[in-house]
Amino acid sequence: MPEPGPVSAPAPTPAGTLGVLGGMGPAATAEFLRLLAARVPAADDQHHPRIVMLSDPSVPDRSTALLEGGDAPLPAIRKGLATLARWGADLLAVPCNTAHVYIDRIRAELPVPVVHIVDATLRAAMALSPEGGWLAATTGTVASGLYQRRAAELGYRLAVPGPAVRARIHHAAVLVKAGRTDEGGRLLASAVRPLWREERLPVLTACTELPLAYDASGLPAAATVSSLDALATACVDALYPAPARPSSRAAGLTAAA
Repeated sequence: MPEPGPVSAPAPTPAGTLGVLGGMGPAATAEFLRLLAARVPAADDQHHPRIVMLSDPSVPDRSTALLEGGDAPLPAIRKGLATLARWGADLLAVPCNTAHVYIDRIRAELPVPVVHIVDATLRAAMALSPEGGWLAATTGTVASGLYQRRAAELGYRLAVPGPAVRARIHHAAVLVKAGRTDEGGRLLASAVRPLWREERLPVLTACTELPLAYDASGLPAAATVSSLDALATACVDALYPAPARPSSRAAGLTAAA
């Protein structure tokens, strides 16, 4: 008979329920859930986190609203997050960068903490490339200053492409939303290569469609920081506190605030 294998360490138990407000857009939400499952330190189904999800693609376009100076997405985002909390979420995640402009306005009124995609992405970028990175985002996110302000607070150098390149990057995200990911990848590559001729810094794909475009671009995988991957990793870190951290459920969730 074969010798029994080593007894594996007990799988960690997640510290609460994750609420995901998705649909902005659907493909990005699906990729976030895939990455989350891949990052979870679970040996079986039972040690994955409980997730409640509201996928609402009817939320008005965030970039359009920001560029027009409107708040059209805010009521749906507020209602969606409140609904997830009511459904039992202990922690919230929104796989849409531009939506965080609106989330920041209501964050204090939410009954549970939000894992902030901007913080997660910038901290991943700082670990990969302390000397700085290129910001690839929607025109609305760039115009809002969402990333630039937080990067300045963290002392991180964030290079912002010029208007023509920003427009191509934005359109690459639009193509992914339309199911034309390969086209989006080619367009993103045509925007990124000139940036690298200017300065070879990793690209922060700070719109959640852009990691999908980047994957289809043929650009080197090691030269990007995916906001989707950063958010998934930050959620796992919050839901599965490291042994050195306090082991209580409340302490683990407070760390994500």
